[in-house]
Amino acid sequence: MKPIEGIFVQEVKWYCSSRAEKYFLTFADALAMLMAFWLAGQWTQDTSDLNSLGLDSSRMLSYGLLSFVTLALFKLKGHHAKRRPYSNEIKEILKITMVMGLIDAALVFLDRRDSSREALLATWLLLPCCVLLLRGLVKYLLMKAGGWIRPMVIIGWGDNALQTARAFDEEALMGYRLMAFLIPEGQERFDHHYINRNKQSVPCIPLGNSPEQTLKLLGDPHAVVALEQGGIDAYQGMIQQISRCVANMQVVPAVRGLPLYGMEVNHFFTHEVLLLTMRNNLARPGLQLIKRCFDLTASIGVLIVGAPILLWIAAKVMASGRPVFYGHKRVGQNGKHFLCYKFRTMAVNADVLLKELLERDPEARAEWERDFKLKNDPRITSIGHFLRRTSLDELPQLWNVLKGEMSLVGPRPVVDAELERYGNQIDYYLEAKPGVTGLWQVSGRNDVSYDTRVYLDAWYVKNWSLFNDIVILLKTVKVIFKKDGAY
Repeated sequence: MKPIEGIFVQEVKWYCSSRAEKYFLTFADALAMLMAFWLAGQWTQDTSDLNSLGLDSSRMLSYGLLSFVTLALFKLKGHHAKRRPYSNEIKEILKITMVMGLIDAALVFLDRRDSSREALLATWLLLPCCVLLLRGLVKYLLMKAGGWIRPMVIIGWGDNALQTARAFDEEALMGYRLMAFLIPEGQERFDHHYINRNKQSVPCIPLGNSPEQTLKLLGDPHAVVALEQGGIDAYQGMIQQISRCVANMQVVPAVRGLPLYGMEVNHFFTHEVLLLTMRNNLARPGLQLIKRCFDLTASIGVLIVGAPILLWIAAKVMASGRPVFYGHKRVGQNGKHFLCYKFRTMAVNADVLLKELLERDPEARAEWERDFKLKNDPRITSIGHFLRRTSLDELPQLWNVLKGEMSLVGPRPVVDAELERYGNQIDYYLEAKPGVTGLWQVSGRNDVSYDTRVYLDAWYVKNWSLFNDIVILLKTVKVIFKKDGAY
């Protein structure tokens, strides 16, 4: 156990007990409910319910009771105790508040009260925003004070353990701090050091013959088992030992490549058989219709709101004496070709310039063969550089969305020559409509490798949901303003 000694000599200081943290989070949710009610009244100028703060007001009474039930549901779902990924927390909050909002609307209708419908709608729309904002603020302040943070170890080796570490690192508000990778007996250590989000190297140390003793020496941290294929079978005894001394052990099975979103987990009585039911959401007609309706509504909205920007860009491009739009043949859903529209950003003789560059510059030729893009592309005009950095050159693709050739969110539209790069993932690409934006655009854009792009496109199709589309669209706005990986 010598490798452990001297590495973790400093224990994590807890300024707030776990019980106190629950109280803080409960208070934050209660304050969020009050804030949503008050803001909705101010927003809609509906002060009839706000003038009387006593429970004699039927509106205040019904909202107070529903707020209490909402808070109780949050507690029952473990929102104030369990740590879960942010996206899962958002989905549960939205489901609960939507149901409570419908109940509130039904009570107002049945009681025939003269209440403002605008205020009621605004209240339940603002509530999840206020809850997420105040919860995030409380967790951030707790972590600054030394609370909410819990040390964690990952028991495993190889790619599954690394992917697990990265996933936890991206969820800072879960509060886990990775102390070390614990390597089971008979396995080699990582070939490289893992650097966490705080730019610190995470050590790899042997788990030893007695996992209970190792975990005790480390201060009983949260344990996550992330073994490779076949590892769970090979280390059954070790896992049983750990589960006896860890109250809430988590296991990350090696299921990379399987559709995870909406996966249903079942088990059989008296049998150690885990049944995973996977869903292909994009193959379901009802969900396809929902995605199409969302695309049409959002695209029309963006075109109306963004009309002045579109006209300004068109005028700038026309001023250079060039056609405004450019259509390039891309591969769409089911292999059907279509013209993908963009604002023109290249010089008239773009093909000639590219050919000359690739002939005289081996580095540029290698970059083009690797990524089908050039970081310093001589073909791009001055207005073109601006449009590409801000991704505004892709706004005309909203017309492709209206025509049904593209979706707002989807895999990156590619040319025929790129299809072979998708290998055995090609069926996933052809299953969906290409997107104006997508998962790869919000994950580094042109700075990520081509293999990573293929992986992200396939992951999107396998795990599609309308919620994921909304999250990607919101992240796209952030990426555009940061201009990361844009050229």
